[in-house]
Amino acid sequence: MQISRAGEYGVMGLMYLARRFPGRRTMIDEVSRHEGISKSFLAKIFQSLVRAGLVRSMRGAGGGFALAKNPDQIPVLDIIEAVEGRIVFQRCKMERPDCHHIGGCALCGLLERAQNGLKDVLTSTTLADLIQQREQQGKIEWSQSKARRN
Repeated sequence: MQISRAGEYGVMGLMYLARRFPGRRTMIDEVSRHEGISKSFLAKIFQSLVRAGLVRSMRGAGGGFALAKNPDQIPVLDIIEAVEGRIVFQRCKMERPDCHHIGGCALCGLLERAQNGLKDVLTSTTLADLIQQREQQGKIEWSQSKARRN
């Protein structure tokens, strides 16, 4: 399993919205330009995020996109699954299982534990956590580059 660019861009787009003034509407062009993501691709991703209730879309003058919840109430798992669909490591847990060993596979329990571990990390990490981590990394990078110049 690999998170696609769409999943990554969904997280990046919501991080951009979250760093804006709370509730401020932001046009897709601005997010696209700032994050370096194709406007049409980002628009499709945001449609999924609107359907999932993570983003509000307003049309017309003064329209745009805004977070539907506070960043600390949006788990990363919700963003990724809104864009990618449900995270499933093993075929027997899919909507239409195509595994011939359902119930008798030694690998199934291991993959289920791995899947649950990933989901726990993505559920316990919020959009606000990612923003805080990014800000901390920026401070560290800035202080390291300053130290190299001295």
